[in-house]
Amino acid sequence: MRRGGKTSAGRQRWRCMVCNASKVHKIDNEAKHLQEFLDWLLSRKRQSDMSGQGRSFRRRTSHLWNIWPLAPTTGEIHRVIYVDGIYLSRNTVVLIARSDCYVVGWYVAKSENAQAWAALLSKIAPPEVVVCDGGSGFEKARRVIWPDTRVQRCTFHIFRQIRRQTTSRPRLAAGVELYGLAKELLCIRSLYQANMWTENYRDWCLYWAEFLAEQSIIDGRKVFTHQRLVKARNALNRLINKQVLFTYLDPDLTKDGPLPATNNKIEGGVNAPLRNMLRDHRGLSLERRIKAVFWWCYMHSEDPLPCAKILKEMPTDDEIADLFFSAAKRHREQSGSFGLGTGIAWEDYHLSGPRPLEWM
Repeated sequence: MRRGGKTSAGRQRWRCMVCNASKVHKIDNEAKHLQEFLDWLLSRKRQSDMSGQGRSFRRRTSHLWNIWPLAPTTGEIHRVIYVDGIYLSRNTVVLIARSDCYVVGWYVAKSENAQAWAALLSKIAPPEVVVCDGGSGFEKARRVIWPDTRVQRCTFHIFRQIRRQTTSRPRLAAGVELYGLAKELLCIRSLYQANMWTENYRDWCLYWAEFLAEQSIIDGRKVFTHQRLVKARNALNRLINKQVLFTYLDPDLTKDGPLPATNNKIEGGVNAPLRNMLRDHRGLSLERRIKAVFWWCYMHSEDPLPCAKILKEMPTDDEIADLFFSAAKRHREQSGSFGLGTGIAWEDYHLSGPRPLEWM
């Protein structure tokens, strides 16, 4: 096309020399505004340092808070997946899953329960090993959604769980020995060391069995005299019986390379940056904190779309509301009540193509 004069408004008109069609090229700045918004959100920039105290920035980008960046579903199979949840309020948690390199899924829920974990895991292909910290509800969902996936409990979280019961300066001899075993757990690098640690722990259980069995009467009922040590022992016994303590040393799994013993990849690579971002932009409402976490996760996924495509494909608050009310209407017609059980999750609309809406 070549220049073909100007419109009555003074804008440049372009004309096709083949079909004689003309058009005006309109510059869309929405993608630039979204990039400006993300540059601010994912950095430590403050609006107070912007020109005009950020008033122009808020005017240009305030409507972008209506966008929901949802997790893509690729079907890619990962060898290891790390999972954890970050709480944004007392009744709001974002469950996150990541691979060794990038975030693969996220889901917002009221608490860490089996149904919420199942909603997240169902969107991710079952990996060979999943590393977790033992959050509530995860194991129940994992047995249903990922039945063949092996579980590795984070050894550092196990150490912290034992230290919480013994303290870092235990006074009882049994507590001193158990705390020493907990510290040794962080240094195990071979199957031989794991077997030796297990034998030492069993010797500790046998040696202090009578001591831990001592009971006292409090408020007319019998309780263990050393409840904290008993609680730590029972927790370790459950982990050993489930065989999730030394999964990272299993020869059948390590033949393709070493496996992680902790979920530091998600604690330091996801949770810590998220907390820093929320602290740098403190004062956001709960809904905006949720969307800020979603934006961070999406921009750290494998292949985030360019800003122009994000604006076209990602749903907005109004689109989510329309889907919610259409599903609510159908549910009311089928059941005669308006209830929707646990409600609709925004992540269920992550597909760009048509998808049937089926709710429990």
